[in-house]
Amino acid sequence: VQLQASGGGLVQTGDSLRLSCAASGRTLAAYVLGWFRQAPGKEREFVAAIRWIGAIKDYSDSLKDRFTISRDNAKNMVYLQMSSLKPEDTAVYYCAAKYGVGIVKDPAKYEYWGQGTLVTVSS
Repeated sequence: VQLQASGGGLVQTGDSLRLSCAASGRTLAAYVLGWFRQAPGKEREFVAAIRWIGAIKDYSDSLKDRFTISRDNAKNMVYLQMSSLKPEDTAVYYCAAKYGVGIVKDPAKYEYWGQGTLVTVSS
């Protein structure tokens, strides 16, 4: 599975931003697609994930009120809609794919990774 994340940029506190992840190379029916982020000096953390079949979703408890994951089956795209952005949301955001339908939050369980897209939220 090849993943290409895009949509990052510099925004202000309170703004919204949508990240996109283009997936290719395999049928995604047996995969979970996830978003993770990594801020400077911090570990990579789970943001959200979606099971391709059935669009079952899971979120980080601390982000679920502001972030929404979705997918476009026809386009093989996964999106992360982020709202009410805060400076602490500044990070490189990665999309990742995991074979199997169980959603997990451990980044080590995801076999495929995109290159990341930088989101910077200014105060």
